[in-house]
Amino acid sequence: MEGVVSVFPSRTYQLQTTRSWDFLGLPRNARRSLPTEGEVIVGMLDTGVWPDSPSFSDDGLGPPPGKWKGACHNFTCNNKIIGARAYRQGRAGLSPVDTAGHGSHTASTVAGRVVEGVGLAGVAAGSARGGVPGARLAIYKICWDDFCASEDMLAAFDDAIADGVDLISFSIGGKLPVPYFEDPAAIGSFHAMRRGVLTSASAGNSALTGGRVCNVAPWMLSVAASSIDRRLVAKLVLGNGKTIVGASVNIFPKLEKAPLALPVNGSCQPESLAGQSYSGKILLCPGGSNGTGPLRAGAAGTVIVNDEPDIAFVFPLPAVTIAQDQFTEILAYVNRTRNPVGSIHSTKSTFDSEAPTVASFSSTGPNLISPGILKPDLAAPGIDILAAWTPLTPVSGNHKDNRFAAYNIISGTSMACPHATGTAAYVKSFHPGWSPAMIMSALITTATPMDPARNPGGGELVYGAGQLNPARARDPGLVYDAREDDYVRMVCAEGYNSTQLRAVTGANAAACPAGRERSAAADLNYPTMAHHAVPGKNFTVRFPRAVTNVGAPGRSVYTARIVGSGPLITVAVAPRRLAFSRLLQKLSFTVTVSGALPVGNLFVSAAVVWSDGVRQVRSPIIVHTVDVPKS
Repeated sequence: MEGVVSVFPSRTYQLQTTRSWDFLGLPRNARRSLPTEGEVIVGMLDTGVWPDSPSFSDDGLGPPPGKWKGACHNFTCNNKIIGARAYRQGRAGLSPVDTAGHGSHTASTVAGRVVEGVGLAGVAAGSARGGVPGARLAIYKICWDDFCASEDMLAAFDDAIADGVDLISFSIGGKLPVPYFEDPAAIGSFHAMRRGVLTSASAGNSALTGGRVCNVAPWMLSVAASSIDRRLVAKLVLGNGKTIVGASVNIFPKLEKAPLALPVNGSCQPESLAGQSYSGKILLCPGGSNGTGPLRAGAAGTVIVNDEPDIAFVFPLPAVTIAQDQFTEILAYVNRTRNPVGSIHSTKSTFDSEAPTVASFSSTGPNLISPGILKPDLAAPGIDILAAWTPLTPVSGNHKDNRFAAYNIISGTSMACPHATGTAAYVKSFHPGWSPAMIMSALITTATPMDPARNPGGGELVYGAGQLNPARARDPGLVYDAREDDYVRMVCAEGYNSTQLRAVTGANAAACPAGRERSAAADLNYPTMAHHAVPGKNFTVRFPRAVTNVGAPGRSVYTARIVGSGPLITVAVAPRRLAFSRLLQKLSFTVTVSGALPVGNLFVSAAVVWSDGVRQVRSPIIVHTVDVPKS
């Protein structure tokens, strides 16, 4: 049919802050460009929004920016939420009101107003605020009860671009990356990039298993989740006085000396507990559980073995999640005690000196679609984040839970993404004319390096360039820029044919350049450099790069140094000195990486750091030997 660019299978996708912004070094009194911050419009593709939250008050805000062309369908907007639409596979008359909580949470993290004295029943109490409290929000509800359809995503991207948003926040993803020409996020974000709109997306929640990172297109930002220095802990005190420290957002009163019991069938899943009663007891769950099974079985509380010990979940009954070795210790007490009992205490906040560390659930690289592009790009707070919620769903998400709140604590790369979106909006407020690639570069090259010893499993493959640093991102000094043609050449170099290319770009005239040598993604002017090496084989790869001076208006000189190359690879930069004479001047250099990784060595990393004596522009390099499927 005329107007149809491509056809691919529809998929379903999953949804993937008091302390966090202070932890990132962006306090309430941070330097701001208030007039232009009010001109920034962020499009939220999520589960909608709860408009009556104090986080979305428009007190003191003027009318929407003149560039705004959007609309409010079945929704009453204000000068904070200036647009709202809802999509569900072509249905009309839908409400953008948030019935799940996820969309309100992410939107308030990006641009929520300052709200004093909030928390969840006293846990994580403080002042809630977004990264850019003065920015505007446009809401595109595309997810319903954890169901997000491809066609709704594409429709929302198109509308958001036409409406006039400056940035798009996309806390949605699959369990594995898919080729760009079948990925609605890659297609939609390409169209956004073409119109000057950056898409910030979650990296995925498929745990620290190599190659699960999603949202990997080089024209969109992929954000891993990391911890902040506030950790939420809960305690189980056994009858013998032994204290087991675990995690959960337990806002119930203390459960005092309840009998401990094991499930008869060894599982706490609802179907396994059907017909059983554990009334008044603390049910010990050796496998995973969201609390539904113990709740239905009448348990007074539960203790759950969880392979994500760094996250505090909200459960529908008093609960503590613990590690397997702690569970073994509890079993030893139960087996040698005639009447074993335990007490579950309410959650307390503690200081975490190890932060930031990458979340146990956060998806990692390498990038299986484009191994020469490092993903995730960076890490941002995504563990135990407090933000706005909807009164239409319980805090635990369990329909039998009768506890509702205006603010809730949840975790995920979904929570990390809006921190990056908010920072991108913050940078945009100072530099309205910057391209999406320039904003991405500012965030990536100013990220704070993370400690690989505290983040086992792949270094930069786990956390990208490091922890988001909003204050430094505002003034990066140099940026790597790229435009539509650059990405088209990269996709062609990856082996995509013209038909696949048109599916991504939507342009009938799109074609790969004739006669161009198909080298690698290394040619793309990306802020980081990645190479997939064959174990035991010598390699040499060159990364041509160009940086644009966005710092000093006059003469400035940057000198390169190489950090962390080690004995397995050699890194050379030519030239090592870049002398700029004017603002927005662009100068080129080449990074050459050579060496060999022995069999069994999965990755090695280094970095090129440009400095003018004040600013530092850091570009990580990673060489890995992780298996990558053949395209």
